[in-house]
Amino acid sequence: MWLYILKRLVQGVITVWFIATATFFAMHNVPGDPLLNDRAVTESIRANLEAKYGLDQPLARQYLIYLGNLARGDFGISFTQENREVNDIIRHHFPVSAILGVLAVVFAAVGGVLWGALTSLYRNRLPDYVIMFLVILGISVPSFVIAALSQLALVNLNSLVGHTVLPVAGWGTLSHMLVPALVLGLGTMAYLTRLMRSSMLEVIGSDYVRTAKAKGLPATRIFARHQLRNAILPVITVLGPAIAAITTGGFVVELVFAIPGLGRFFVEAVQQLDYTVIMGTTVFYGAFLVFMVIVVDVLYGIVDPRVRLE
Repeated sequence: MWLYILKRLVQGVITVWFIATATFFAMHNVPGDPLLNDRAVTESIRANLEAKYGLDQPLARQYLIYLGNLARGDFGISFTQENREVNDIIRHHFPVSAILGVLAVVFAAVGGVLWGALTSLYRNRLPDYVIMFLVILGISVPSFVIAALSQLALVNLNSLVGHTVLPVAGWGTLSHMLVPALVLGLGTMAYLTRLMRSSMLEVIGSDYVRTAKAKGLPATRIFARHQLRNAILPVITVLGPAIAAITTGGFVVELVFAIPGLGRFFVEAVQQLDYTVIMGTTVFYGAFLVFMVIVVDVLYGIVDPRVRLE
């Protein structure tokens, strides 16, 4: 198993290198000069930046400097935020995105498993039709539309009640987190519901479930120990990438709800052509996604004894 983990880590490092390389050459093909904008720097500062990042050197030399900085964990200094390193931006604002992402994952995982199991138990009946209709809406409607509608609903609710039931925007308390986390996790919840439903329907008709029923085992025990445990395995498979996607992909939700997360700074960096922030956050997101995929691969072998990691 340790050999498998080592192999996956090596593959992960190669993947992160590919992401970093693709990001580097993509950013150098973007038109414009980040040092010649509305926040134009002095000639001395420009010379220092060019020397640090090798901007006055050939592209191959710049690439080697970039890889060397990445190997030391140095993502550079922001071109638009004065005296602020990209590492500091990630260190201070990724925890906000992570907290929001964890809550969204909890909503998505619990809701997806429960609703998926419920639809399979009530297949082709009213609960199944209602839940699957909501699932289609959750997958089809973009997150920014759901975020705007949820804000409108909160404004009307607060006006009707006469006091703030849940804040419309901002960050700081659990009440600020609930609605953005639900909006962020809604699409993943809908996807997991469909996946769980299909997996449960496959498990319900399996031989070992029929054997358990023939032995006279209670229905609750059959559901919990035989059906749910085996049907949840495909959900675990996609949960790792889903966790990474939710945790790092809440750009629109963070903007709509004025949440000071890392995604908000990434969007601002794209708008301002802040190359170091764009490349640093992209590599960080990619490394986080690769790490979560490796963790899920290992956990899958632990949860399912039929899987042998080699």
